[in-house]
Amino acid sequence: MQSVTKLRLVASPDERRMLFATMERYNAACNAISPVAYSEKQFSNISLQNRLYYQIRETFGLSAQMTQLAIRKVAGSYRSTQEAIREQNKVLAALGKPLKILTEIWFRKHGAICYDARVLSLGRNRVSIWTLDGRIKLRYSRPDYFPAVATVKQTDLIYRDGAFWLYATVETPDIEPAKPSEYLGVDLGVVNIATPSDGVTFSSDTTEKVRQRYGRHKGVLQKKGTKSAKRRLRTISGRERRFKTNTNHIISKRIVCAAQGTKRGIALEDLKGILLRTTVRHDQRERHHKWAFHQLRSFIEYKARRAGVLVQVINGAYTSQQCSACGFVHPDNRQTQAAFCCRACGHTENADLNAARNIAARAAVNRPIAVCSPDTRGEVESQACKEHGATHGIMPPTSIGGS
Repeated sequence: MQSVTKLRLVASPDERRMLFATMERYNAACNAISPVAYSEKQFSNISLQNRLYYQIRETFGLSAQMTQLAIRKVAGSYRSTQEAIREQNKVLAALGKPLKILTEIWFRKHGAICYDARVLSLGRNRVSIWTLDGRIKLRYSRPDYFPAVATVKQTDLIYRDGAFWLYATVETPDIEPAKPSEYLGVDLGVVNIATPSDGVTFSSDTTEKVRQRYGRHKGVLQKKGTKSAKRRLRTISGRERRFKTNTNHIISKRIVCAAQGTKRGIALEDLKGILLRTTVRHDQRERHHKWAFHQLRSFIEYKARRAGVLVQVINGAYTSQQCSACGFVHPDNRQTQAAFCCRACGHTENADLNAARNIAARAAVNRPIAVCSPDTRGEVESQACKEHGATHGIMPPTSIGGS
C-alpha cells in the first residue's frame, strides 16, 4: 500500500535561497507548458514531451529529468482536474444544474516540485536533492511513525508556513485482508460525525464549538480589515483545518481498531457528491459544508489496509428510513434527527445507530433492500411487514454492541 509521510527539512539561509530559486524556475516552466496543454487539449505526458521538451529545457535551464517532471506535473494536474469535473457534472446533470468546464491551470510561484529517485535520494538522516546550483544534502526530521521497511516512490518539495517539507509517497508491503463474516457499519453525519453499529457515537459537540469560535474570530478580523488583522488571519488560517484533520485521525483509528479487534470488516456508505445533492437552510450551510467526510473515509480506508481490515463501500440510500429489525422502509420512520420508530413493528432506537446497523447488514448480505408499500401513511400490520421482509431476503443485522 502507499501512504504519504511529511518530513521537515532543516536548511541554512543559502540552502533556502537555492531551494527558492529552483522552485520558482520549475513553476515558471509549468506556467509556460500549461497554456499550450490547455489550448491544444494535450494532457498526455508523451504528447507534451514531444511538443515542448527541448523548448522548455533550453528556455528555463532545467535538467533533463526536471523538465520531464514539470511536463508530468502539468499533464497530471489537467487529467485529475478533468476527472474531478467529470464526476461533479454527473451529479449536476442529474439535478439539472449548470455543468462545470475545464479552465486553464496556473501554478503558484512557490508551488510544489515533484521529485523522483533520479533527482532525490532519501537516506536515514539526510536527503540529497537536485537544485539549479547542483545537489545539496539536507537534514530532515524523521517522525516516529515513518515505516522501517518502505520504498519511497515520489516526493514533493513544498514550502509552507515558513518551512520546507518533503511529502514522501511511501510504499509498504500489503497485508491481505481476510474476508469477514460480519461488518462494523459506520453512519456519517453532521450532528454525530460517525456512529458505528456497536453503539459508540462520535459527537460533533466539541468540533461545533471550535467551528463557531473560529468563525466568530475570523468574522471580527475580516470586518476590522487592518494590516494587523490580516496578519492574524494568516496566522490562524490553518488551525481549524489541522484540528479537523486531527479529529478525523482519532475517529478513524478508533473505528479501525474496533473492527480489527473483533475481526470484522468496515462498511461505509458512499457519500460522493452528497454536498451537491442535498440542500440545507442558509443558517446551517456552513456547518453542513465544513466537515471533511471524504478525508475521514480516506483515513479509515488507508488505516484499514495497513491493519488488514476489509472496507466495503455500499449504497447508503434509505438506510436512515429502513428499520434494522424488520426491514420496513418509510420516510416517517425517522421522526427527528435522533429518533427512529418503525411504523410497522414499533422498533425504536437512535436514528444514526439504526442507519449504521442497516449499513452493516447490507454489506454482509450484499442484497438490495426491499421496500414495503402498504397504503401511504396508513397503519401497517407488524406481522405482514415481517413476512414481506423475509420473502425478499431481508435479515436483521447481528447484534454487535449495545445501543
